[in-house]
Amino acid sequence: MYLKNKTILLATLFIFLGACASQPGGFFDFSSHDRKEYRQAREAYNNADYQKAVQELSAYIYKTKNVRRREERAYRLLGKSYEQLGRPGKALEVYLEALEYHPGSVELLLCAADLYQSTGLLDRSQELYERALAKEEDNTQALAGLAHNYYLIGFDSRAREIYDHFFALTPTAAPIYRARYAQTFLHQRQYEQAFIHITRALQEDQENAAFWLLSARALHGLKRYPDALAHLDAALWIAPKDEELLSTKAFWLYEDKQYDAAYQTAAQILQSSPKNSLALFVQGICLYRQGKVKKAKAQLTRVAAEDPTSFVGKVAQKILQEYSKKSR
Repeated sequence: MYLKNKTILLATLFIFLGACASQPGGFFDFSSHDRKEYRQAREAYNNADYQKAVQELSAYIYKTKNVRRREERAYRLLGKSYEQLGRPGKALEVYLEALEYHPGSVELLLCAADLYQSTGLLDRSQELYERALAKEEDNTQALAGLAHNYYLIGFDSRAREIYDHFFALTPTAAPIYRARYAQTFLHQRQYEQAFIHITRALQEDQENAAFWLLSARALHGLKRYPDALAHLDAALWIAPKDEELLSTKAFWLYEDKQYDAAYQTAAQILQSSPKNSLALFVQGICLYRQGKVKKAKAQLTRVAAEDPTSFVGKVAQKILQEYSKKSR
């Protein structure tokens, strides 16, 4: 009799547990289907099928009205999927919604902070990095983000203080952080220190054109002009059509009185960007230096007319005015 009653009790309990498990948000809520949807979304994300990842994750997150069950990891992956689709506004919306349910999540704080930083909303980014550090004072991602924020708003000394702490925690950090550290010195015209630290970055990664450009700028500041041009050429070897690199080289060649070379370098920019006012300006001032005044005047007049409010447009106007005074 006892065994019979025990068997009936166990059967009743299993039926009860099965009913609970079948209800969303039920007593135990065994969510094997949920896990399957998440795995499918992760697989889609890893395969760069971000639209499918968004669909799977949206179904996974929003199918339950019990917001406490909405997983932080799913929100993060949904936000990253939107970022990969070039929809930062939607990604940010996801992160902020997730923070309402998971306000203590350092990972979500950092996702939102990084996105704010990349879109130029530095005040909001700053706030979130600081909130993350209040929870994990040695979080290296938050430290690096906060340091870069200070650099972007012009507080280079404060940025370096944070980077010093960052490097103490991660002495083998990726070279991008050493390069950003070097930028803070370059920003304040401390060229020797800038060159030391960008050299360390280049020792680990010689395929980054931006690193070579930073090194070239440091060498130029140290008045090591041939070396600066050599490092600039190294950057151009990696990114031969980069307009910033070509513009920098054109100006440096002009400064070195290599007017033909500067003119031809500017011409490379104009091949892909025929209305590039900076390249046209460089050609104009090179023509002036070569005594080709009529052609120079025509070139600078074009720059002043097409781009009157820019820096080069205003300089072109000033040169033309001075030439006009001399011609009277």
